[in-house]
Amino acid sequence: MTGKSGKGRPPAARGLTVKLRTAKKRTTASQHWLSRQLNDPYVRAAQAQGLRSRAAFKLIELDDRFKLIRRGARVIDLGAAPGGWAQVAVQRGAAAVVGVDLLAIDPIPGAQMIQGDFMDPDMPARLTELLGGKADLVLSDMAPNTTGHGATDHIRIVALAELALDFAIGALAEGGGFVAKVFQGGSEKTLLDPLKKHFAQVRHAKPPASRKESSELYVVATGFRTK
Repeated sequence: MTGKSGKGRPPAARGLTVKLRTAKKRTTASQHWLSRQLNDPYVRAAQAQGLRSRAAFKLIELDDRFKLIRRGARVIDLGAAPGGWAQVAVQRGAAAVVGVDLLAIDPIPGAQMIQGDFMDPDMPARLTELLGGKADLVLSDMAPNTTGHGATDHIRIVALAELALDFAIGALAEGGGFVAKVFQGGSEKTLLDPLKKHFAQVRHAKPPASRKESSELYVVATGFRTK
């Protein structure tokens, strides 16, 4: 894919349902997960296009809507594993892409994958050096392990988004953008206030690739102000 390429939303499966041949040694939850994966058109499209995960289509759809990835941009991907968002950034014309995760990530042509903690004090300087300058876009698709308790999960993911935002404020160039996952229920004031202070425009979006039953949303902030 080149330029603003990317297939976007894949066509829905038409009358084709893959059934599990056997449920032997699988829990009910694992059977449900596997059946959903086998019948998910985004999973199929990701496999067909060589993308690391179906989540890649979320960034494709967000970029189609908000024009986040400029040709020649420098991009940081926080919590990058398994690498689907970094792939999309490269394919859409970013000149430098660095992904960071606590887990090891298989190499991605055109991107640099670092195993480490984005909250380490020396990480912003390290990434700036690898990028060749400040970032034009900081991405975070990170989410904590869910508890099933909505209020608790909401607090946890907002806290994670706040950490990503703190990192972005120190890493972004003037006019840059920031994208982070949150859950429905509204972003907390502690997140929205600094977003509105540092960015010209702040919006929420639920891309079509986000599963309907999922409560996830993305906060999309553009027009970063260094002062």
